This record gives sequence, structure tokens and C-alpha cells, in this order.
Amino acid sequence: MPRASKTSAASPRTAKSVTGLGFSGGTARHGFLITIPKGTARDEVIRIHECRNIDLTQPVVPDEQVANDRDPALRVLLDRNRWNALAPAFWEEANRRLRSSGLPPVRYPKTASQPIPVHPTLGKELCVLCWAVEEAPAESIPNALLNWEALAPEERWWLYTMTVATTGQALAHRSGLAKSIAGGTGRSSICQRRRPGPQNSPRPARTRPENS
Repeated sequence: MPRASKTSAASPRTAKSVTGLGFSGGTARHGFLITIPKGTARDEVIRIHECRNIDLTQPVVPDEQVANDRDPALRVLLDRNRWNALAPAFWEEANRRLRSSGLPPVRYPKTASQPIPVHPTLGKELCVLCWAVEEAPAESIPNALLNWEALAPEERWWLYTMTVATTGQALAHRSGLAKSIAGGTGRSSICQRRRPGPQNSPRPARTRPENS
């Protein structure tokens, strides 16, 4: 995503070229697609794919690929209850970052008729948050959100990169580093409750989305 000052506004051309959550159509060929099932059934699953070398401005994922839980590009499988608990907070964070880059915000959709393209850096941060809560009890999700918000964007990107380098597929990553993101030890254990302190107090994200 092009750099922009906090006070600058997107030009009409720039605004029109952006689709979904900050995805720059016409130039980028790397991003994420969020597939939210129609309806409100609690047993339905939200899927997040990492996509390369395809035009995400026309985000059509074949049905057989969406339904294939072993697709190598599938990063997240998350039940609707957990998604509903974390997605509004992520959307708020993403929109704040988009505004700071002079790009249009996007209303949070409870359902979507088409997959939603996401800028690659925001997509990485969303995956880290989803991994943190995918097997966590519901009561730990608010704490996970606070701890995720306390991480700098660069820390979220690092967690994503390290996880994908080892076990990035949605069904395979539920061990190793991805498991430590949810409940391990140290800075990566997002679901663990921490006492307020200078290193884990929530802070504003300083970094705007950049090209991956």
C-alpha cells in the first residue's frame, strides 16, 4: 500500500482502485480473501485464504476450493461464534489504519455475498488473531483481543511469518508456534492474561499497511 501522511486524503483514482479492506486493485497480486457464509447459523465456518498471483478485484474462489479444508492456501477455519466475537474489533483497527493512510473505511459485514479481499499486512494480522482464539474458551477472547491490540503490527507480522514457515495450513498449524500464540509462554501467548505494564499495555498501531 502506498505511503500516505496521516492528514492526506486518497485521490478519487486511489479510492476507486481499492477494494475490500485496503486491497489495491490493479497492482497487487498478493492478499487474503475472507469467505463469510450467508445466513447466521452458528455452526458455519469462516474461511481465510492467502492468495497469490490472482486478481482479487474479481474474488471468485471455486466452490470446491472453498470447501476443501486441506487446500494449502487455507490459513484459517473459524466458527461463527468466535468470528463474531473478534471481527468487529479487528474491523475497527483496520479501518483506523486505512483512514490514516487516506483510504476509505469498510463497513463490517455480518455476511457477504462474495469473498472480501484484504490487504496482505492486515490479512496476516487477522490470521494471528484468529489462530489465538480458534480453540480458546469464549471467556478468554476479550483478553486475547487486548493482548493482540498491545502488539505492534510488526510483531503480528513476525508471528504470522514464523507460523506459516512451519505449519501455515489451517488444519496443520494447530501445533508448535501457532499453539504458542494461543496459550504458550512469552510475548506470543496472546490468550494469556497479563498484568498491565510498559511492554504489554495497549498502544496505538504506528505502522500503516505496507506492500508485502
